[in-house]
Amino acid sequence: MSVVKSPLPEADLKTVGDALKGALVDLVDLGLVAKQVHWNVIGPRFRSVHLQLDEVVATARQHSDTVAERSSAIGVTPDGRAATVAKQSAIGSVPDGWVKDGDAVQILVDALGAVIVRMRERIDATEKPDPVTQDILIQLTADLEKHAWMFQAENG
Repeated sequence: MSVVKSPLPEADLKTVGDALKGALVDLVDLGLVAKQVHWNVIGPRFRSVHLQLDEVVATARQHSDTVAERSSAIGVTPDGRAATVAKQSAIGSVPDGWVKDGDAVQILVDALGAVIVRMRERIDATEKPDPVTQDILIQLTADLEKHAWMFQAENG
C-alpha cells in the first residue's frame, strides 16, 4: 500500500518503479565502490586519482538522492539498504587492500561501464511511460559517461 498516489497507470508505474529502484541500487554501489577505492589507492598518480574518485562519489550521491526522491514522488518506496544493493548491483566486487592507481582506474572504468549499460536500458524503458523519469536518467547517465571518459583517459 502506498500513501503517495501516482498519476501513472499501474503497468507504467511498475516499469518506472523498477527502473528507479535499479538506478538507485547502482548509484549507491557506485558511490561505495568509488569511496572504497579512494581510501586504498596508491601509486604515482595517487593524488589525481584520489580526487577524481571523490568526484564520482559526489555525483553518485547527488543522483541517488534525486532518483530516490523521484521514486517517492510517484509512490514507489526507494530501497538503498546494504542487503538490497549487495544483491542487485551490476558492479563487481572490489579487491581487499591497497589498490595500485592503474588498477583503481580500471575498477572505475569497469564499474561505470556496467552502470551506464543498465542506465541506458532504463532510459529506453522509461521513454513512453514517464518522460520525467527518463529525463532524470538521461542527465545522470551523461554525468556518468563524463566520468567514464575521464577515467578511460587516465589509462590511455
